[in-house]
Amino acid sequence: MTRASQSIASVFDADKVGKAQHVRKLIRQGDWHSHTSGLASDHVQGNVVILPESLATDFLRYCQRNPKPCPLLAVSEPGQAKLPTLGGDIDICSDLPRYRVWRHGEVVDEPTDISALWRADLVTFVLGCSFSFEQALLEAGLPLRHIEQGKNVAMYRSNIQTQPAGIFSGPMVVSMRPMKAAAAIRAVQVTSRFPNVHGAPVHMGDPAQIGITRLDTPDYGDAVEVMDDEIPVFWACGVTPQAALVQARPAFCITHAPGAMLITDLLNQQLASF
Repeated sequence: MTRASQSIASVFDADKVGKAQHVRKLIRQGDWHSHTSGLASDHVQGNVVILPESLATDFLRYCQRNPKPCPLLAVSEPGQAKLPTLGGDIDICSDLPRYRVWRHGEVVDEPTDISALWRADLVTFVLGCSFSFEQALLEAGLPLRHIEQGKNVAMYRSNIQTQPAGIFSGPMVVSMRPMKAAAAIRAVQVTSRFPNVHGAPVHMGDPAQIGITRLDTPDYGDAVEVMDDEIPVFWACGVTPQAALVQARPAFCITHAPGAMLITDLLNQQLASF
């Protein structure tokens, strides 16, 4: 076991209050650079988009028009790297395992710290993540193969179009989890309680109906096998803004690397609607 794996394993022995802070500390000091699926599982995780202030209003409207893939958890003040409503010690420049730096719609770097790139005009958006409802699925007795196999969740660009706002538009990205039919029905019931982290699935069954031709080659994340007695279940995904960035081609922006989320101090149960 690597030093990083040993450190992350120790997270699950930490008390619930300190668990998220402990994981962020490990990330901040460079001990974890991989996906965050299954880490601090009772805490809310967030997708991150960091844009110049000149684009922030358009992106805010994009999120408001597309709450299923882009549920807003927090928006920072320009130039502010802190997110006090999500965690008192959060520093957005260092608290993600891996970032993506974009220039004109293309990823040019994937650093583990963005302090050197920080600017006074940058605005941070944190969006809900499906990793947050996975705890509820597991507690309901619904197994999740990517967690069992230590993989990132599989994510695909679909043919479901988002509602445009300003320069932002494009396809919805979806995450997929294979389930037996009865489990899929239960998953709808469980995840519908969490609209701030994508809520109920957007599609179940034939992936071709939403423009996905091959499940074994996801656009983001890791492929998992769908067994003969299972159906693929698709949820809206917070990587959707990255598909919009490819089309919008802003001169500069930063996002999380798919699966490498911000872990907040919020508890998943706080987001349950009923």
